[in-house]
Amino acid sequence: MVTVTFITADGREQVAEIDEGISLMEGAVGNGIDGIEAECGGNCYCGTCRVYVEPDWQAVVGGQGEFETPVIETTGDENPNVRLSCQIAVTDKLDGLVVRLPENQT
Repeated sequence: MVTVTFITADGREQVAEIDEGISLMEGAVGNGIDGIEAECGGNCYCGTCRVYVEPDWQAVVGGQGEFETPVIETTGDENPNVRLSCQIAVTDKLDGLVVRLPENQT
């Protein structure tokens, strides 16, 4: 299990224990994390599972993928740390990860 802390736009911390081998979005939904809409079910086309990766974790998580960038651009989100949680694979290297959630996912 990998421990991930999700920080809501209003500053509430929600800690989740997530199995390795699934996406961060799947783990968030499975743990009832507020603020992860995931309307498309993880198919990388709605942008409602956006997270902001804390700077200390950016190198570990990595940057946006080629399919991810156009989806993020359609949301108008210009935060440089933005990623789609459906595109982040949970591995043991992410244990302790901290991500922030945008004010709204639409």
